[in-house]
Amino acid sequence: MTDTSGDDPHGIALNRTFDARRELVFEAWTRPEHFAYWFGGDVPVPADRVAMDVRPGGTWSLVMRTPDGGELPFSGVYREVVPPERLEFTIADESAPRGAEGELVRVTLTETGDRTEMAFRQLGGNLTSEQYQQAEAGWSGFFDRLAELLARS
Repeated sequence: MTDTSGDDPHGIALNRTFDARRELVFEAWTRPEHFAYWFGGDVPVPADRVAMDVRPGGTWSLVMRTPDGGELPFSGVYREVVPPERLEFTIADESAPRGAEGELVRVTLTETGDRTEMAFRQLGGNLTSEQYQQAEAGWSGFFDRLAELLARS
């Protein structure tokens, strides 16, 4: 199940419930091989192109392989890491101005029995309204893949 904010031109708000324990959802966000599986949706992210130093001040990066054979790098810095309930990190792709931190992502995981409610927020105001709509659709597809991964666990 996904709820979206829809109308915020300065960010994204998605809520999703997964049939998995909170520790497994957190692990899917913080283990490179799991993150590589679901981030990018149908666009491949080779596991050997994902690096994660999951601690405040630690960096992360990955490279998506585009259908035309190109590469689309993403990177950021972890600001807050509270296992297994919260992550906060920056995210930027190659289109971000040099030296810019990019957008801020907040992931909050709440356990409800054997299920986990995830509140996802991307903030920053660095994208146009159209870019936020595209990014929201992308994240929604990524979270479909995350649900697939968690269903196998």
